[in-house]
Amino acid sequence: MTERRAGGYSLAIVIAAICIDMVGLGMIIPVAPKLIAGLAHVNLSDAARYGGWLFFVYAAMQFLCAPLIGNLSDRFGRRPVLLLSLAAIGVDYAITGLAPTIGWLFLARTLSGMAGASYTTANAYIADVTAPEKRAQAFGLVGAAFSFGFIVGPAIGGLLGDYSARLPFLVSAGLAFVNAGVGFFVLPESLAKENRRKFEWWRANPLGALMALRRFPMVLGLCAMLVLMRIAHDANPATWTYYTMLKFHWTTEQVGLSLAAIGVALMVVYTWLTRVLIPKLGEVRAVYFGLASGAVAFLGYALSTQSWMLYVWIAVFSLFGLVMPALNAIMSKEVGPSEQGELQGAITSVGSLTSIVAPVAMSYLFAAFTGPSAPVYFPGAAFVAASLCLVLAAGVFALVKPKPVNQPAADETPYAPYAAGEASDQTG
Repeated sequence: MTERRAGGYSLAIVIAAICIDMVGLGMIIPVAPKLIAGLAHVNLSDAARYGGWLFFVYAAMQFLCAPLIGNLSDRFGRRPVLLLSLAAIGVDYAITGLAPTIGWLFLARTLSGMAGASYTTANAYIADVTAPEKRAQAFGLVGAAFSFGFIVGPAIGGLLGDYSARLPFLVSAGLAFVNAGVGFFVLPESLAKENRRKFEWWRANPLGALMALRRFPMVLGLCAMLVLMRIAHDANPATWTYYTMLKFHWTTEQVGLSLAAIGVALMVVYTWLTRVLIPKLGEVRAVYFGLASGAVAFLGYALSTQSWMLYVWIAVFSLFGLVMPALNAIMSKEVGPSEQGELQGAITSVGSLTSIVAPVAMSYLFAAFTGPSAPVYFPGAAFVAASLCLVLAAGVFALVKPKPVNQPAADETPYAPYAAGEASDQTG
């Protein structure tokens, strides 16, 4: 098998694993508020507060564990670390599905935060098997996998949730275990032994990972931008279900379908527009365009007066999906092959540190403007805050001034394992 065929085959497997995992995650989102409200014996407005603290626990554990997992993958390889993380996610879903009290949900979120750092390893895996000039398109496929999961998962979860709030969690657990089992037999290692490095505890913690990035000033500068982006991003998972149920009286099925619509729109961006717009715009301008689209869409969510309007803004929001593939490509080119896991661990840790605060802040902002003591009834307050954060993120990006990178020639086909040439190579 040629190196190119091996890279395409490996990338296809890890993308499929992410996709299956996201189907499981997508299934539980529409029913989470119902489960929380039932276990805590509270209304939806107060359930949002519990939801915010559950995000807090998840993010805190991811913040602590992402650098460790990233450094372990740089030492021992991506495969064993990724497989163990996938199995742990299955345990998390099983605990949540069987939880007798709200305390068990916090235990499950703790484990899930530790396992959620698997995306650190997945991104490092992708950097291993793709050429630097192809990484924006490859990271776009990761986004496509996430999007597909949110097409299928929430729709299924919304339907299953009408029978039981626990059923989607149990189905997701089974899916996660199958995912880990299949990966055990078919997922090859991506990190060559000569590119592995000694494990060092001083680098395998959040502070050490950020200190190590001092050698790459541009990457360190972009971390401030990632903080603002993550605050904005967390407005969606923290408040979307509560917002639509409270303001528009949506059912779990309607919430699931709306999340599926977000998945469809993002999948179009990740699988097609990243190939078209990023090479034409360049990675730097693609970041600006994506940030502007996200800021406008969040403001549109907040000011919508009819539920159908949300679907219009979902289409605009999907262009925000251009940002991370372009940004990941910019940052990954700044470090060597033996440090990709550390880079992705540091990036994840920065995002997770932000998510320790952001979901709680966003959910409390939602509750503050929807509860009985609200100064003004305005369920979209968190989305307005998210819009402002993306405007500030664009300002930080301008200050960092990342260098434009060379783009592929016009007649060069962007890398993708599903392109016709690659498909024929793999089946031939």
